[in-house]
Amino acid sequence: MNTTKEKVQSLLNQLPDDCSIEDIQYHLYVIEKVSRGLEAADIEGVITQEEVEKRLSKWLIK
Repeated sequence: MNTTKEKVQSLLNQLPDDCSIEDIQYHLYVIEKVSRGLEAADIEGVITQEEVEKRLSKWLIK
C-alpha cells in the first residue's frame, strides 16, 4: 500500500506543471472522497442497480 506522501507525489507527477494550488486541492479532495466511499462500500456493503431503481422508482422519470 502506498503512503499518503507517495500518493501525493504520484498526483503531482500526473498534473501539468502550470497547475494551481486549487487544482491540487481539488484532486486531493476527490481522491479522499473516492477512497472513503470505497471503504464504506467494503464495510457496509453495496446494493444492486435493480435495488436502487426499485427504491428510487417514485422519483425516476420514465
